[in-house]
Amino acid sequence: MPAVPEAAELRADARHNRDRIVEVARELFAVRGLDVPMAAIARHAGVGVATLYRRFPTKESLVTEVFADQFGECVSVVDDALADPDPWRGFCAAIEKICTMQAVDRGFSTAFVAAFPDAVDIGHERDRAIRGFAELTRRAQAAGRLRADFVPDDLPLLLMANCGVITASGEAAPAASRRLAAYLLSAFRAEQAGPLPPPAPLTLHDILNSTGAATR
Repeated sequence: MPAVPEAAELRADARHNRDRIVEVARELFAVRGLDVPMAAIARHAGVGVATLYRRFPTKESLVTEVFADQFGECVSVVDDALADPDPWRGFCAAIEKICTMQAVDRGFSTAFVAAFPDAVDIGHERDRAIRGFAELTRRAQAAGRLRADFVPDDLPLLLMANCGVITASGEAAPAASRRLAAYLLSAFRAEQAGPLPPPAPLTLHDILNSTGAATR
């Protein structure tokens, strides 16, 4: 049997290291959020810090790779909700699925609101999701199902509340998140609407600040 060329062995080893780094980072981010140090990721992946930085020069580049699929999934959630002929059902489905994604993976919601100036594709998908949610809001209100004083900027408030529940509830986080989402959606119904205080001056970036996560 002919020997495997040395260059091929090196390429295979490099691919293995890269895949292992991404796998470990995904696991750690899901449990601990984005504030996991790069050195800890390297240690858990069984590679040197120099190897990690050779594959991913910045934490931003690693986060972008780890959450690429989730960003695509988030856009798909909103697109599916927009395709639903029932605007209220689509709105509820989007809220429930986004909250579930947040409960399953603590790092994703932080990654979603983090500023990634060099990650053009990620920024584009995030903007698509935000615009789609605004359209979901408009349609549900036009159908008379969503309370008129709900604004798209209430989404950060919802996600911050969900983040708090997830952080405090440990292994029960998915169940606690579903319960919270159900309570909130009930309150969002137009027929349940009573007067609300003015919207809070919050943005998606406030979620990032509240968790204290670092992406660099």
